[in-house]
Formats: sequence, structure tokens, C-alpha cells
Amino acid sequence: MTEPAVTVVVAVYNTMPALTECLESLVGQSIGLDRLEIIAVNDGSTDDSGKELDRFAARYPGTFKVIHQENSGGPAGPNNVALSQATGRYVFFVGSDDYLGREALERMVKMADKNDSDVVLGKMVAVGNRSIPRAVFRTTENSIPLIGSGALYAISNTKMYKRALIEKHGMRYAEDLPVSCDMPFTLEAYVHSKTVSVVADYDCYYAVRRDDDSNITYRARFENRLKVCKRALDRLHELSGPGDLYDAFAIRLLKVDLAWIFGENFLAETPERREECVRVTAEFLEEYYGSSFDRFEHRLTVPERLRFRWVFARRTDSLTELVRTDTAGDLPPTLLDGDHAYALYPGFRDSRYDIPDSSFELLGTLVGRFGPGTELASMAWHQDADAFALDVSVRVPVVGDTSSAVVRLADRAMPKSTDKAGARRLGKHEELPGPVGEFTRETTPDGDATVVRARIPLKRRKATLGLRVSLDAGGWTYEIPVRGEEHPLPLARRWRVDDPYRVAAEVNAKGRVVVATGPLYPPNKNWGSRLRSLLTGSKRK
Repeated sequence: MTEPAVTVVVAVYNTMPALTECLESLVGQSIGLDRLEIIAVNDGSTDDSGKELDRFAARYPGTFKVIHQENSGGPAGPNNVALSQATGRYVFFVGSDDYLGREALERMVKMADKNDSDVVLGKMVAVGNRSIPRAVFRTTENSIPLIGSGALYAISNTKMYKRALIEKHGMRYAEDLPVSCDMPFTLEAYVHSKTVSVVADYDCYYAVRRDDDSNITYRARFENRLKVCKRALDRLHELSGPGDLYDAFAIRLLKVDLAWIFGENFLAETPERREECVRVTAEFLEEYYGSSFDRFEHRLTVPERLRFRWVFARRTDSLTELVRTDTAGDLPPTLLDGDHAYALYPGFRDSRYDIPDSSFELLGTLVGRFGPGTELASMAWHQDADAFALDVSVRVPVVGDTSSAVVRLADRAMPKSTDKAGARRLGKHEELPGPVGEFTRETTPDGDATVVRARIPLKRRKATLGLRVSLDAGGWTYEIPVRGEEHPLPLARRWRVDDPYRVAAEVNAKGRVVVATGPLYPPNKNWGSRLRSLLTGSKRK
């Protein structure tokens, strides 16, 4: 028998009816059954998974091999059993409730053969709100570095590996890890690899989130998560020692696996379990991170940094409050302090706690913080003889040094990139026109925002003007369109007796306040427009 190009390993435990779709996607691969070997290990399923495997084995006797065994408690055992019998040049692992795109294996084998790849990542697609890596799949690449490519965030085993690499280094799954046993396995494969490739121009792997969340990864206890993290860090230290790769992976654990512990899962625990979780995680952080955390924390978001600061301090109450606020999507106000911007979470500059300002400092772009909380507070027209002005108050979610905050009427459209974030950061060499009008600023009674009040004179011209706030934060200038849904707007008015003008305000389709000015009586059409109307019987739109 010819050596198969690829052996597909399927560890199976109670995944009907999704298992059928998985198996159908395998036998339907464009690579052809003659180049494919499928080894499925039924790990003591109590549903009809075993029968379904036997049905496929009977239909495809030259391709399928089914092994039935007693339940081992996790996927590591079945994967190791299958590896011991694999004969393909490459080995691909697929979850028994996931499925593949028809050309997935053909494209990945072609990529591996072309580049002598040790590992090939095929583009993953989330089904049912499944969490998947995305950065590493931006473009198809013959070879990627482990650091900076997103590879360390794609650490599951749902990839294609050169079997010779696995056998050369005696790689097997850790059977004492009940969850995430693929993390140390994939990490070791990465370290031993000379070439890691990516197929990103085709949807290769469809990762399914079950409706009942029965996947063991989503049900993992924090003790098991920490056990996996320890094993992975220890193994990486053995393989590569301290250095950039170790640091990059340590940061990855903070941002993904350890952050997972202190999310909604944490809030679902009893108070006693939360206390235990904080104690055990603090011991882990002290052993594996210690003073290194100060070097790493600039790579984390403020909520991530504070989670671990409260864990280090063993402050379960403060941590619980933070997690509850963060998981609800509530953003605290932003404190502007010189060239620095801080998120005002509880504990900031509180003498009772030894948390540095750097843990609260906002780095990078802040557009996502300003857009949602900037909204109209009040709006009215002000007329003084023939002079006409807009009196407006805008609530902005910043406090501290807000002297740069002004309200403007802008006659240019915001770029489309602003739509999602609700604000934009200006380029370093980009400038806005100087402010026009009178301004005052006052912190709201709750201390969570600043109200910027302005009187802006209106010019006699035909224009549609967007109401904007601009301010300086963290060394950058931001421009924020003012939202006005569910806020009363003043009625349209006219001003000037001779040559009268009209002014009106409305909320546009994007929820932003715009002001329109123009002559009350538009000038008569020129003779060309009149003639066109007479000839066509219609008006230009």
C-alpha cells in the first residue's frame, strides 16, 4: 500500500450528531481517499458515536481505521493511540465536532511539500461563537516567525504536522493534563520546526462551539488551567531557555489563558472558590513571573494589568469588582494628566494600595474610549440682533486637564474608519482649524465626565456642519462626533430681516448631530435649469 500523504486523527467522545458532519467532511476531501488515512479513536463514548464510526469504517475500509477503548478522561490518550499507528507523511488533528473545507488537506499538503514545512496552519472559521485565533491568518505565508506573527496565539493542535518531526523528538500528548493537552504538544512542535507555514486564502477548518458548551475546554477548572500553564512554561524553558520566545509566550498566557480564569467564570464561582482561585493564582504568578511582570505589563490592557495586580495583592474583593465592571463592558472615565491618560478604575492613586500609575495608564489609541461616552447634553439657538449662534453643551467621558477640549462645527465628513469606534485620532502632522467661539468646562457632579459648553457663532452661508469635540490625550489629538439620539433639538429658526437665513439641527443616520444653514429663499434657477425643467417636466435630484 502506498504511504498516505496525511493521516487525520479524530479523538471521539460523545459528539453525535456533529460527528457525522465531521466525518463526511473528511471523506469528501479533494485530496482523494487514496492519499488519506483516517484513524478515529472512540474514547468510551456512551452515545451513538461508536456506531457512527463503525458505519464509516464499513463504507471506507481502505481509508478508515476505528479503535474502541475505555474512557481515558481526555483527548490526550486517544491522540497518542492514533499517533502510534499513523503512517502518513503528515498528521492532521481534527476535533470530532468540527469539520473541514473540501480543499483543506490538499492545499495544506501542497503548502508543506512546496516549503518542506514542519507545521502548516490552515485558516480557521468560527461557528457558534467559538473563540479562534485571527491575526496569524491575515495572509498566506510560506514561512512565519513564532514571535510577532500570531502563531503563539494559535496553540491548539488543529494543524498539520510533519510526522517525521513528531517521531524524531518522541512528541506525545501529556495524558495527565485533563484540558489543553495540545498546548505543550504544539509549543514543542513550534520550537523544533524550521518552517511554519500558513494557508489563509481558503477556509480550511470550521471550529464549532456546541450549544451545550460541553467541550471540556470551556468547562475547565482554574486548577487545570494553571496546571497546563505551568507545564507549558516548564517545557518551553527546557527547550529554549529564557529569552524572547519564553517572554512572548509568557505574555500570551497572561492575555489568554490566565485572563480566562478571571472572566465570567470567576464571577460564577462561590466566594470561597474565588478566594482559593486568587490564592493559588498568586502563588503561580509569584513563582513564574515575579518582578518580570513589571516588564510585561505594558503589553497588557489596563483591565488585564489590574486583574493581576489585585491577584498579586490577594484582594479578591477588588478583583471581583473589576471583573464585574469589565465583563459588563462599562468603561471608567479617562483622566488626562499632561501627556498621560489613565483609566480611573478603583484603586488609582489610592494610598491603601501599592499599585503604580503605570498599571492604569492607557497606551496606544484611545478612540474606543471617547466615542461611546460623548453625547449631546443640551442645545439651543442664541440670537443677538443680526448675530446668530449655537449654544451647546456636550458630555465627554474625560476628567482632569480638559483645557484642550473644545466643540466645533466641521464642514467636512468624518472618515468611514470612524464609524465603528465613534472617534478618530489625528495624524502627528495633521491639524484642525482653530476653535471658534466661547468655551467653559465643568466636571459632572459624579466626577465621571466633563461638560464642555460653547457658544459658536454661525456664518451666513449654505452648509451642513457636523458637531464635533476635539481634545488632546496621551500626546495625540482626537476628534469625536457628538451623538444626539433621544436628546431634544431646538426648532428650526430664521435670522436677519433682510436676506434672511434658516438654521436647523438634526440627528443623521449615524446618530450624529448636524447643523444646516442656508438662505431662507434660495436664489432663482438660472435659465438652463428652468429650460431643463420645462423640457423634462421634472426637477433634478
